[in-house]
Amino acid sequence: MAVAMSDLILPVKRIYFEQMRSGEKIEEYRLVTPYWIGRLAGKKYDRVIVTLGYPPRDDADRRLVFPWRGFHETTITHPHFGADPVRVFAILVWP
Repeated sequence: MAVAMSDLILPVKRIYFEQMRSGEKIEEYRLVTPYWIGRLAGKKYDRVIVTLGYPPRDDADRRLVFPWRGFHETTITHPHFGADPVRVFAILVWP
């Protein structure tokens, strides 16, 4: 009997949602914190579901579904996280 894995759901702002929809943004970033370490370290998911905010389950227009392709740690500087470089998990959302 196969063991069902779960989906990683990532709510994002509209600008990032549209960039992922177009293929311009291929990774979604989450700070390396105890919370995200617990969610990602040693885990494997079936899919990554990126949502525009927190839509109802049946709102397909506000959901992007990608196969799980893993993640890697990196350091980035991005206005969303402030002026200083930060350590993030880069979750792959496009091939």
